[in-house]
Amino acid sequence: MPAAISSGEFFDRTRARLNFDVPAGLTDAGVIPPSGDQGTDRMLEIVAREQPIRPAAVLIPVVDHPQPTVLLTQRSAHLNDHAGQISFPGGKIDATDASPLDAALREAFEEVGLGREFIDPIGYLDLYGTAFGFRILPTLARVRPGFKLRINQAEVDDAFEVPLAFLMNPANHQLHSKEFRGIERWYYAMPYQDRYIWGATAGILRVLYERIYLP
Repeated sequence: MPAAISSGEFFDRTRARLNFDVPAGLTDAGVIPPSGDQGTDRMLEIVAREQPIRPAAVLIPVVDHPQPTVLLTQRSAHLNDHAGQISFPGGKIDATDASPLDAALREAFEEVGLGREFIDPIGYLDLYGTAFGFRILPTLARVRPGFKLRINQAEVDDAFEVPLAFLMNPANHQLHSKEFRGIERWYYAMPYQDRYIWGATAGILRVLYERIYLP
């Protein structure tokens, strides 16, 4: 396991390694976002042939406490997509959004009332593809403490913070698998207390770990 890094070093590394270049794969079906797992990559190729691309943006809000945390949400149980799952604030990119960053900030405010005045965007993480045809572009951001959330119960049941140190510890990165049309695909899970963080959310957190914590 790599040595723990301080809050200041974490944000310094993210600023050095991330930027706001929008990847072509966000809207180009011919570009398959690599996952690092061959089974998942084959699944994404199948999905890209069968479903239209659904560009989406999420915010990875790292709250700058002395021990930083990541703000996550639990989606409402009545939603059509990913009901009840742990997620980042975010959603599909609308035509009126100026950029994926703008979409992520808009969704964070609509879902949990996190105001832009508390958010310092740092850059985009790698594009992440899902089995539902979503191409997710995460924005990593430093969030200044002192905000007050306003939960939109139509979209979110709850919002909570998880220590960054827990999420960035590979010992907490469980690897599970399931079958997709005869293809075994792997996915990450990071259970925390009574919260089951898995799927795209855990996968994006794993990408963050690999981009920032590994040499």
